[in-house]
Amino acid sequence: MKIVNSKLWLTIAMLVLVIVPIVVFAMMSVKPVQPGKYDNLAQCLTDKGVKMYGAYWCSHCKAQKEMFGTSFGKVNYIECSLAGGQGQTTECKEAGIESYPTWEFKDGSRLSGEVSLETLGEKSGCELE
Repeated sequence: MKIVNSKLWLTIAMLVLVIVPIVVFAMMSVKPVQPGKYDNLAQCLTDKGVKMYGAYWCSHCKAQKEMFGTSFGKVNYIECSLAGGQGQTTECKEAGIESYPTWEFKDGSRLSGEVSLETLGEKSGCELE
């Protein structure tokens, strides 16, 4: 009986010695999500009905996304390219998108190419902080 109890306690001790450091490491490595520098602008654009049409393979779209940094996740982005770059989505065809990136505003006006954050803010009435 003592051997069984000893093995049980040894097993529990080993599990604690392995699991506790893993849990502590996992808790310490999780970093809180910091707001992006342009979160307010990006959210305002979305709230005002502004859309960005783009393609994953487009270098200008990539540069536009990089202007926003982590805040780009709040932008209403529509991917126009089909997998493998083999054509355009129905949504973008129906919208008449001919180049990337294309920014479309609630009034139906558009700006194509890389657009400065200042210009996007001015055109939409959103503040750039």
